[in-house]
Amino acid sequence: MSFDEVRSVWWNGDLVPWTKANVHVSAHALHYGSGVFEGIRCYETPEGPAVFRLTEHIDRLFASASAHGIDMPFTASELGAAVCQTVAANGFQRCYVRPIAFFGSSTLALNPGTCPVEAAVLAWPWPAMLGERALDYGVRITVSPWRKFGAEMMPTTAKACGQYINSILAVRDAARRGYDEALLLDAGGGVAEGSGENLFVVHDGVVRTNDDRHSILMGITRDSVMTIARGLGLPVETRALTVEDLLIADEAFFTGTAAEVAPISEVDGVEIGNGRPGEITRRIQQAFFDATSGRSKQYRRWLHFVDACTFAGAYSSVPFI
Repeated sequence: MSFDEVRSVWWNGDLVPWTKANVHVSAHALHYGSGVFEGIRCYETPEGPAVFRLTEHIDRLFASASAHGIDMPFTASELGAAVCQTVAANGFQRCYVRPIAFFGSSTLALNPGTCPVEAAVLAWPWPAMLGERALDYGVRITVSPWRKFGAEMMPTTAKACGQYINSILAVRDAARRGYDEALLLDAGGGVAEGSGENLFVVHDGVVRTNDDRHSILMGITRDSVMTIARGLGLPVETRALTVEDLLIADEAFFTGTAAEVAPISEVDGVEIGNGRPGEITRRIQQAFFDATSGRSKQYRRWLHFVDACTFAGAYSSVPFI
């Protein structure tokens, strides 16, 4: 990841130079993580850069804000257009995009009270989060000693800044022990998700994943992959997953905006299948990249072309499911 190529940031309604997009040290979100954000990818296509599933991402941003009592200072249409404006202003053909809204500076009481809500959109070049090699050869993961927080603790279906301390602890522990990524279990010991990805396993040709009953963020890439798998004629099941389900799987992979579709080669030294990305994983991965690159007419509806910078989406008031 590098910010060197970034020229402009959308900041509270205006495009400003990267060096001017600053937050005061007393900002409530800096101290308590009181903000919400989205991760979105923009892909290069023959028709120009296109943002993947922009409407769904903006809807989820507003749903996360609602769950945390954050009154958004801009409409869904304005923030959707801001995403396109930010990509265009930086001249990117492909990039990662980060809309964020958070409580700024007014008080450092736990109740943010009169703190203004700040909003920004950043965009920068970011290859696959787990590395380009991961897309081809898979990642080595470990079951984390840290558990994923449950919905009775804080809203697991919201994408909030402070909630990611849980993921940071898990992924740093995994890195210290020589692994590429962590897998968090839920409070009951079932499989939840990676530090920033949803999990899929494949067994006897059936593609399986879990859902919001198991403390996961309901990923938009997850939803895309389920749709793609069904479109390929593959049976898809949603149910609780155990570590044993993962260890005996023929194939397994992570999905997420940052990670895209990343095969899993081993868990705590135990190979998944033959230790290489499986056929079904490869088929889903290829279909996903066909969709994001504009090669697939079937999923063209998921692309929002930056050159058509108007955004007609509207917050639906329900979380993404």
